[in-house]
Amino acid sequence: MKANVATLGSKKKLSKLKLLLLISMPFILALAALTIGRYPVSLTHLWAALTNGFLLAEVEVPAAVRTVIFDIRIPRIIAAILIGMALSVSGAAFQGTFRNPLVSPDILGVSAGAGFGATLAIINSWGSLGIAASAFGFGLLAVWLTYFLSNRIKNSGEITLIMVLGGILVGTIFTSLVSLIKCVADPYEKLPAITYWLMGSLSSIQMNDVYLVILPMIIGLIPLWLLRWKLNLLAFGDEEAKSLGVNTERLRLIVIFCATLLTASAVAISGMIGWVGLVIPHFARSIAGPNYRNLLPVTILVGGSFLLVVDTLARSLLPMEIPLGILTSLIGAPFFLYLLSHSRRGWK
Repeated sequence: MKANVATLGSKKKLSKLKLLLLISMPFILALAALTIGRYPVSLTHLWAALTNGFLLAEVEVPAAVRTVIFDIRIPRIIAAILIGMALSVSGAAFQGTFRNPLVSPDILGVSAGAGFGATLAIINSWGSLGIAASAFGFGLLAVWLTYFLSNRIKNSGEITLIMVLGGILVGTIFTSLVSLIKCVADPYEKLPAITYWLMGSLSSIQMNDVYLVILPMIIGLIPLWLLRWKLNLLAFGDEEAKSLGVNTERLRLIVIFCATLLTASAVAISGMIGWVGLVIPHFARSIAGPNYRNLLPVTILVGGSFLLVVDTLARSLLPMEIPLGILTSLIGAPFFLYLLSHSRRGWK
């Protein structure tokens, strides 16, 4: 077992230069995103606005530029980084917990539950705060139902397989309910809003939305960060992990709860964005290796950077904004195929 752990840690080393590049990447991309868009902002105006005229006291920043920077782009940039981080980390955590490289954050039905909650809020005109709260609550409810069902029907000790099947069942039910609501929704006002939300977008993000989810994201991230070394032990199976004194059932429950918090928080303010939680952990694994001590930090940095790039493209490529779910699918699916075809490492 010791040899296995040593091998896990030595497959890939994260150099200081590579780590420095990864850390600087979100900041560089954020600065670029502040200037790029249908309303371009010059570097001079950007510097003067961010530093309150430091070294450029003679430059007067127009009110429209300040509005674009502080009220529109900064909230979107922060939200994109947080959502990309949350979806990517939860995907990596689920993949390690279920020992399956094809697992994504919505495996237990959280996205389907959140979609139903948001749809219910939209059709009842609960407002943006109500949509986020309803999506978050129903996302957690969906995972609770999955866990409840899996505990009721388990009979052979294969809890992970039963939970996956339970997640598919719960997700199917919530997806069917969403389809039912779409059938009876007002086709001129409610239905377009529901459809657009389900495709994912940050077009209406405000700082209040970020404040709403920052606490549950922190609550979900900190335990995963502290327990990331134990996720390595789950890769070798429950029996070997238990032989080292790890309570696998409790660890799995904690990881699932934290990853669900992250996913529900992200989906609550962004809508349903696919492929991020599936592709980014694989890409991060190609950089840092399978050791979760390195994998989780790299996943955070790469996930936040990826969704920031996608959101910048979504609001810049066309006169109309492209839903994020469309772009992440167009980018993620071919890239995932490339990663699979060029991967030389297994999961054992």
